[in-house]
Amino acid sequence: ANPVTPADYLGRLLEPATMDIQSALDQMRTLLGLQPQRIYKTSYYRKQTKNHWARDDPAFAAVQVALLLVASLAYSVAFRPAQGYLLTTILGFAIKSVLINFIGVGAVMATVGKQIADRHLASVGRTHVKQTVEWLYAFDIHCNAFFPFFVMVYGIQFFLLPIVLGTSVMSLIISNTLFAVAFSWYFYITHLGYRALPFLSNTEVFLFPIAAVAFLYIFNLVGHPFGLGFNGSRVMAYLYFE
Repeated sequence: ANPVTPADYLGRLLEPATMDIQSALDQMRTLLGLQPQRIYKTSYYRKQTKNHWARDDPAFAAVQVALLLVASLAYSVAFRPAQGYLLTTILGFAIKSVLINFIGVGAVMATVGKQIADRHLASVGRTHVKQTVEWLYAFDIHCNAFFPFFVMVYGIQFFLLPIVLGTSVMSLIISNTLFAVAFSWYFYITHLGYRALPFLSNTEVFLFPIAAVAFLYIFNLVGHPFGLGFNGSRVMAYLYFE
């Protein structure tokens, strides 16, 4: 079998009956468990049977988009404008969430991750041919990593909005802890995805951004008394709804 192409992937989106939604939900549950690396075992089996690492079933991405649309409705109602139309707010937040945060950032992360892996981490195998990371597999990694991020930032944060939107130190700590865990989880799942490829080495580099997340978290905490800290939830509310 030949590697799946973006055209094949998008084509199956137009055939909902061919998508395995239950499998996608099971994978999402695995990502939230104690052994998230298990999700990449299916990629290995796919390589053995179909000769490609990437998913050929877009169900996972489709379910994630559906969840983002539901979250867009919930957040838009919570931040409903005093003036203007609610539908406009919903559409604006949905476009930013789906097209920018999920697909746009995903395309960038997949491209950057693939370039780093191909140029610096790939080793020459027994066939003396240097293997490369499939772009769609790199996008799969983003999809996997984005789901725990979604649960924290779109899910749990929603129910804590009355707390995290406050101006107190406790509000700042709770909000920034949510964001720190979400971003760290994202980069950890990303690391697991590249580590699963046997022709890559030193994949720990994908964990390095977690150090930057920790630095920003501590900086905000220490800098708050001096007017330097910022509350992630309040920044989000300003960027998306002001």
